[in-house]
Amino acid sequence: MIPTTFPDKTEIARLSAAMLLEIGAVHFNAREPYTYSSGLKGPTYIDCRKLISYPRIRAVLMDFLAATVMREAGFEAFDNIAGGETAGIPFAALIAERLALPMSYVRKKPKGYGRNARIEGNMTEGQRVLLVEDLTTDGGSKLSFVDAIRETGATCGHTAVIFYYGIFSETMTTLDNHGIALHSLCTWWDVLAHAREVRAFDTGTLAEVEQFLAAPRRWQKAHG
Repeated sequence: MIPTTFPDKTEIARLSAAMLLEIGAVHFNAREPYTYSSGLKGPTYIDCRKLISYPRIRAVLMDFLAATVMREAGFEAFDNIAGGETAGIPFAALIAERLALPMSYVRKKPKGYGRNARIEGNMTEGQRVLLVEDLTTDGGSKLSFVDAIRETGATCGHTAVIFYYGIFSETMTTLDNHGIALHSLCTWWDVLAHAREVRAFDTGTLAEVEQFLAAPRRWQKAHG
């Protein structure tokens, strides 16, 4: 069903952060930092994949994301919803259902046999495609998916995510330079604020997380 209510963006961010904390998708550990795909470390980790197991929270967040996309990009802005392999696929399906649009998905690389395709589903030249993913850190992983979509002759100028790190200064520049607008529900700053409000972690951990969020590259350099 297409969402017809549009909560204030600040309230969406607050509620989204609260729901991610409630299901245990948020992890803070200052003593044993997590290693990211880049090889760098940090005291924060988020697992948006957990959302698929919580239907009530999943439904609310997907309503929020659909409403955010329509409000920020337009009500008739897209012809196809594409999920990025693999985490973006279930969320793309849920958003496509809400916006009453076809859904497809994009592989990270050709599968190496059969049609050797990167795009699965029906994507055609001239379609306006929204790329849906679970999250974005520095924006770099989105570029390959967007390029694969554009190679079909479709256009892709928007990506929607549940969670945006919101701490790396280069993210928006990377996306802007590639002609991509980002739509998201909440950031680490929203999660930190709610974690403090409900005392989800001890004060020392929260202080260390704040130091990381304020200067992530400096924190990573200091912690190897």
